[in-house]
Amino acid sequence: MKAAILKEFGPVENFEIVEVPTPKPGFGEVLVKVFATSVNPLDYQVRRGDYKNELSLPVITGHDVSGEIIELGQGVESFKIGDQVYYTPEIFNGPGSYAEYHCAHESIIALKPKNLNHLEAATLPLAAGTAWEMLVTRAQLKVNQSILIHGGAGGVGMLTIQIAKAMGAIVFTTARKVHHQLLLELGADHVIDYKDENYIEAIQQITAGKGVDIVIDTIGGNTLSDSGQILSQLGQVVTIVDLEKPQNLIHAWGKNATYHFVFTRQNRNKLDEITKLVETGKLKPVLNKVFNLSEIGKAHSLLEFKEGDENFYGKIGIQVDY
Repeated sequence: MKAAILKEFGPVENFEIVEVPTPKPGFGEVLVKVFATSVNPLDYQVRRGDYKNELSLPVITGHDVSGEIIELGQGVESFKIGDQVYYTPEIFNGPGSYAEYHCAHESIIALKPKNLNHLEAATLPLAAGTAWEMLVTRAQLKVNQSILIHGGAGGVGMLTIQIAKAMGAIVFTTARKVHHQLLLELGADHVIDYKDENYIEAIQQITAGKGVDIVIDTIGGNTLSDSGQILSQLGQVVTIVDLEKPQNLIHAWGKNATYHFVFTRQNRNKLDEITKLVETGKLKPVLNKVFNLSEIGKAHSLLEFKEGDENFYGKIGIQVDY
């Protein structure tokens, strides 16, 4: 099979499309023909070496799969050949999705939403699974709670907005002005232009000083320390961003706040719930650009250096087509 192999950590030029043996499914595993994958911030972080102690080179990376089961390993009970499935490969535990075929344990895969094509479906497993982990598993979001989602126009942000709204939340988000209308259409109640507005002052004004119940951090920087200023009492902050520097949480201390640090986990139940939201029209992927697997370097560069590109939003899909 053809695969994008990462020979060394570093620039996108370190990817090489090569022929490698097609994997064989082990006990409880299925072999999937990969029709599409996508690019996430985790992907370029892995490529440049942020997690080099977790991986051995050369390696096939990639963290989203949408495709068709073509072979069953012994002991598989929940799927059959021909099933259309989607999932996130086990992170840092085996080859990733930048290849024509991929083996996965049946416990982490789910049937693809029937109303999506493979490119659309491939944008969801890691990003929507992360949103679900933040909102449902960790924050345990409740109806009528208020939530601020930083980076609403990002791949995770757009899906988090939709899931939060489907759960009955009052949704605040930050984004550039050019993306406001789209985010309102996705379900945001209040969109704040972080370039021209002070989001802390804006939220304090809109909420009459009460603040929000939950803050979702997808951008890093000073978000963890600043969030305490807009939390309600017993509020929560959920982040998926690596800590780059010490954070002063004095404002959160006075709010009796809870902080959650999330690195998403893989399981079928989560994907099944996401599928229900998609098939009932409450969650839709936002696919911005599409590349072929041979152009994986271009796709990484676009996502990694998107800052300053007002036309960029949502997710990048990768078509695995040879």
